[in-house]
Amino acid sequence: MGDITFALRGGEAWRSPWADYRRLRDESPVHFVPAASDKTDFHVLSLFSDVFRAVRDTETFSSAQGLTPNDDAMTMFDAGQEPIVMMDPPNHTAMRRLVGKQMTPRRVSHIEDAVGAFVDACLDRVADAGDSPVDIVELLFKPLPSFVVAHYLGVPSETRANFDEWTNAIVAANAEGSFESAMDATMALLDFAGELIERKKVEPGEDLVTDLVEVGEDVVSVGWIVGFVFTMVTGGNDTMTGMLGGSTELLTDRRDQRRLLLDRPELLTDAVEELLRLTSPVQNLARTTTRDVEIRGVTIPAGEKVLLLYGSANRDERAFGGDADKFDIRRDIDKMLSLGYGAHHCLGASAARLQARVALGRLLERFPDFEVDAAEGRFAPGGFVRRYESLPLTT
Repeated sequence: MGDITFALRGGEAWRSPWADYRRLRDESPVHFVPAASDKTDFHVLSLFSDVFRAVRDTETFSSAQGLTPNDDAMTMFDAGQEPIVMMDPPNHTAMRRLVGKQMTPRRVSHIEDAVGAFVDACLDRVADAGDSPVDIVELLFKPLPSFVVAHYLGVPSETRANFDEWTNAIVAANAEGSFESAMDATMALLDFAGELIERKKVEPGEDLVTDLVEVGEDVVSVGWIVGFVFTMVTGGNDTMTGMLGGSTELLTDRRDQRRLLLDRPELLTDAVEELLRLTSPVQNLARTTTRDVEIRGVTIPAGEKVLLLYGSANRDERAFGGDADKFDIRRDIDKMLSLGYGAHHCLGASAARLQARVALGRLLERFPDFEVDAAEGRFAPGGFVRRYESLPLTT
């Protein structure tokens, strides 16, 4: 057990972490990682039952000190601008209630036609390429979530080109762990968020920024709304890109499951759940203990960072059976961790499922024999989100 080491991944190291995860689960499920560089000591939880318990116990496993195993995880945020994902109940609950009404499954269904039209336009470019390979990430999997985030924020159509440019730069910098490389884009987006807030005061719309503006500054400050816009950009883009890229790889590898979907398209809803489980775009996030806690005979002291290894938990044989690594559309999944759980269940879960269902459904419908070349795909840097930043596809 002593020779097991854990390090945050990035780039090519994301290609196949599954065997290492299995070894952690089997031999060191509560794994200690000593401090290195800018990180503090932390423990890693890899079993589904342990991670599932931690995400629900917000009193013991707090998000308020940041979601990474860094000492300075919160220093980039001014007081009052803390992202909603870095709040604990009851503050988190109150803020979530303010923005949640736009993200219910019923409300999200209203954008299905717009998402379908956007996907079709992107796939038209795939068709134009004929037999030549295209980068499906660049053509569809990256622009689609940006389109959806812009819609929910109420970004005017005439400024969406700039919005997309800033979004791409910030997401890339986030993956690399340095916002300095996108400082201009970051400042431009924050300035834009301030301008968007002022615009919504006089031209309200059916969007999240309008909802927050109408609550009033005595409840939600302008600074917090700016922080919320930034959180939507950084949290709603690369995660969806990762899920879609990983899904096309699985559909290329498992032709039997693809055949099932082609013969029975109604299975796509279940397939999306299984694909979310296996791709686990957010592979891990951290919490901070508020008290000493004992897990499997290991005492984790108060104030310690604990990394919740979602990508491992979602493939835990103890929770999903001996074939947990296998893509099986018919698998009965009653709970998983790809979209969080409990208080921190992903606000955009319904929008994520809609994007996956429409994008993958249209791709299969129009190009039933598509293939992606995973060996030629390139993974993005960054230790938390596993995603292809380029992935060749042929039809």
